[in-house]
Amino acid sequence: MPSESTTTDRAFDAVVFDFSGVMVSSAFTAIGSAAADHDMDEDAFIEYLLGPYSEDTDHAWHKAERGEIGITDWITDTMSRAEADGLGLDLGFMASMLGELEVYDVMVDAARTLRSDGYRTALLTNNIAEGRDSWRPMLPLDDLFDDVVDSSEVGMRKPNPMIYRLVLDRLGGITPERAIMLDDHPGNCGGARHIGMQAILVDDPAVAVDELHAMLDGMS
Repeated sequence: MPSESTTTDRAFDAVVFDFSGVMVSSAFTAIGSAAADHDMDEDAFIEYLLGPYSEDTDHAWHKAERGEIGITDWITDTMSRAEADGLGLDLGFMASMLGELEVYDVMVDAARTLRSDGYRTALLTNNIAEGRDSWRPMLPLDDLFDDVVDSSEVGMRKPNPMIYRLVLDRLGGITPERAIMLDDHPGNCGGARHIGMQAILVDDPAVAVDELHAMLDGMS
């Protein structure tokens, strides 16, 4: 059943935000910046480390994001592959990556305003358990969101349709057609659309917020 807080004269009841690339600057960008040091282009380097991000696979990073293995296991797997491939891989840059992320105030303000206006809000992030104590303090989560769904805590990750259904259930049984997902990765937007949600692909956060308000206002 829909949440009692649902406003019936609105077309949407909930907005779900990604973390990296939406609420803060993209970790993909930070990772990609090290590609040249390994003689790879950015997309190839990111996929080598993180797997095909439009899919939910048995790549070691995907397993880490589902909480099935720890970061040490991912490092071991990645370095073993790199040695077999003759790639001189240095993962030292990963340790300082979170420190390079910038909080997007325009998204913070949007989430806070939407929640105060009666929309249900959630953060839905693919993340690893070991990063939890580092990324969570970057945002006033309790002020912005009714719920936070971390892939490493729930054992599933985007773009698996089940994780979108989970977050909507945890928001009070919101139907997919009455929810909007903001994400910076096309595959994750595709996963949301697969279950019937609307999705906004975030490149410029300010533009995405304008798109969000236009969607909410235009369909009220």
